[in-house]
Amino acid sequence: MTRVYKCHKGIGDKVQGEALVADDGFSARYDLDRVKGVFSRPAHKLYGESYQDKILVVNTAKGGVASAWMLYEMKTRGVTPRAIVFNAANTILAQGAALANLPLCDRFEDGDITSLIKTGEQVVVDPQNGEVVVLD
Repeated sequence: MTRVYKCHKGIGDKVQGEALVADDGFSARYDLDRVKGVFSRPAHKLYGESYQDKILVVNTAKGGVASAWMLYEMKTRGVTPRAIVFNAANTILAQGAALANLPLCDRFEDGDITSLIKTGEQVVVDPQNGEVVVLD
């Protein structure tokens, strides 16, 4: 059954892909190997997992200005998730996503998005309409 989750209007274009989910934070600076496209911090719940071309679904944004500009740097290399879906993003990371033209959504009406979507599910992120759709 297709599930639709409403959120705050987000940033970027509509995209579809496979979900990679963790009830953990996200820092482009400290959590990632931005060249190999994998989570590299051993304490992260997605350690060793590739985020390349995935719909990354995580709890909250961590970090400041360096994390934001790293999204742009990742985009120029072509080593990024297709989109990032947060329970709560921060303003700086939202600005970084806008600069990188990386789709981003947050603040869901239905609760904790990391418990509503499972890794491996096909997801459509539609920031302009403020929704994330999990396909059958």
